Amino acid sequence: MAPSWWGRSGGGGGGVGNGGGTPVVVKMENPNWSISEVEAAEVAPGSPAGAGKAGRGKNARQITWVLLLKAHRAAGRLTGAASAALAVASAARRRVAAGRTDADAAPGESTALRARSYGCIRVFLVLSLLLLAVEVAAYLQGWHLEEVASLLAVDGLFAASYAGWMRLRLDYLAPPLQFLTNACVVLFMIQSIDRLVLCLGCFWIRFKGIKPVPQAAAAGKPDVEAGSGDYPMVLVQMPMCNEREVLDDSDDATTSALIKEEVEKWQREGVRIIYRHRVIRDGYKAGNLKSAMNCSYVKDYEFVVIFDADFQPQADFLKRTVPHFKGKDDVGLVQARWSFVNKDENLLTRLQNVNLCFHFEVEQQVNGAFLNFFGFNGTAGVWRIKALEDSGGWMERTTVEDMDIAVRAHLKGWKFLFLNDVECQCELPESYEAYRKQQHRWHSGPMQLFRLCFVDIIKSKIGFWKKCNLIFLFFLLRKLILPFYSFTLFCVILPMTMFVPEAELPAWVVCYIPATMSILNILPAPKSFPFIVPYLLFENTMSVTKFNAMISGLFQLGSAYEWVVTKKSGRSSEGDLVGLVEKHSKQQRVGSAPNLDALAKEESNPKKDSKKKKHNRIYRKELALSFLLLTAAARSLLSAQGIHFYFLLFQGVSFLVVGLDLIGEQVE
Repeated sequence: MAPSWWGRSGGGGGGVGNGGGTPVVVKMENPNWSISEVEAAEVAPGSPAGAGKAGRGKNARQITWVLLLKAHRAAGRLTGAASAALAVASAARRRVAAGRTDADAAPGESTALRARSYGCIRVFLVLSLLLLAVEVAAYLQGWHLEEVASLLAVDGLFAASYAGWMRLRLDYLAPPLQFLTNACVVLFMIQSIDRLVLCLGCFWIRFKGIKPVPQAAAAGKPDVEAGSGDYPMVLVQMPMCNEREVLDDSDDATTSALIKEEVEKWQREGVRIIYRHRVIRDGYKAGNLKSAMNCSYVKDYEFVVIFDADFQPQADFLKRTVPHFKGKDDVGLVQARWSFVNKDENLLTRLQNVNLCFHFEVEQQVNGAFLNFFGFNGTAGVWRIKALEDSGGWMERTTVEDMDIAVRAHLKGWKFLFLNDVECQCELPESYEAYRKQQHRWHSGPMQLFRLCFVDIIKSKIGFWKKCNLIFLFFLLRKLILPFYSFTLFCVILPMTMFVPEAELPAWVVCYIPATMSILNILPAPKSFPFIVPYLLFENTMSVTKFNAMISGLFQLGSAYEWVVTKKSGRSSEGDLVGLVEKHSKQQRVGSAPNLDALAKEESNPKKDSKKKKHNRIYRKELALSFLLLTAAARSLLSAQGIHFYFLLFQGVSFLVVGLDLIGEQVE
């Protein structure tokens, strides 16, 4: 127990006071040495006049104790901050010592574009360091406030060189930089208006209570799946590959055996279930789905529902989705939203949750309610098989087969429904490396698809405004312009304007509009409001990956065709399987059931499987940009640009954290 000192009126203890002064408690609590203050009691009636006077206000010694309390509290917080900083520094040292960088390519991964972009950033970094040294020297001479003509009157080579640099800035660098700045600001405002309109549409949907209603329910009739009558035949497909933590048809013998055992168990219980395993992985997920749709048994089904390996649909999923097709022969897709079992696992998953909540709550819901079109999310959706066949079926031409089939179905006149109140649980990638690869695929694929289907959109028979929505909003604004201006404006133009101050980037572009857009983005996930600043900084940091992906897809570079399965931790499946150990006895298991006891042991001893060990990497491009932004922040101090300095400083730190892989899952 930590020592305590009690006031004079305490029971039996030694007093610390000033005559009849008010008692104070000072308590030190190990191990963090924080001190808490206990309010003193009111002075009892009949006390001496001095005591009453002291009761109305703190005496000098009491004020001293209060100040001591505050000082110790501040010291405790500083100690905690210092410990956190030391932990981050230690983790950074381990990253550097390990020597693992993103130059080490994964199997099938191309690093050509990444190397070129890293080289360009490195050149800019070297130039910025040289310019910073020049500007500091000029600042010490007081030349930063001088005109070019005044500098020419100063003797010396350095003065003449700096005057030449100022003239070069003013006549040749500032005009094109200002033009590029203004162009990006215009794109930024257009995208912000689009985001605002989407949010207003979402508010209108909530205000009016707009949502898709099945025809049977609208007419006051019982649900087609709730009572008698013929049930529609629904084919359930689960395309999987190399996801060891969950069931999949990978090339791993142990995982394949586990799948076969599970399938055989359900077959003996009378369930119509088939295990198909492709030895050659042509076309990735699209090839998998295309192969499955060519099976003879597909002709017996009217609908097909697709789930990725980590998705957990509720027992009533089909009852809440399939009835929306009844009486609506032009509806080709019913899409459910995602929810996440690990959204609070770490900072990375929290930030992903903000993005995806906005995507489903705002983008998908608004587009579904007012346009009857949105991008298929690849899973947790029910397709009318006739719509798939009419649209040409699954194609292997891009890495976003879900968006591809959605666009082609839309061009054929099929309508989509989004059910915001039907959720399907899944997982978010918990490591930055997995998330980075996922985002690369999600942003390179749309640009590939745009190149391939642009002519088809122009020639299609859909209305003019639907064509405009597809070309300008769906593809250009949200898939091309957004990553372009995010990277160009905040990672290129902003630091350049610090070294070329004649080109100006207004403070409202740097701070106020991005903050407003971040608030709008975070509204669908109100519990994430404490993370609004990290969210804004992280989104700008991810713009580098998204920009590279967009360029690779637009110009058909090698990395645009890479498909790396997003690694998941298996939380949405392992937990269920382990939970079965407690619910089922050995007598209830059939002979081919998986060994749940062994799985439970493996869960309790995760270090046993050495294959699951991962290693953090150093991302050179993000690190180089971090140093570039921090250099620009130092340069902004010389120009007394306050808001620019703080933005560059925090953004540079954000790039540093990501570059050292200090966000998301931390692996020793």
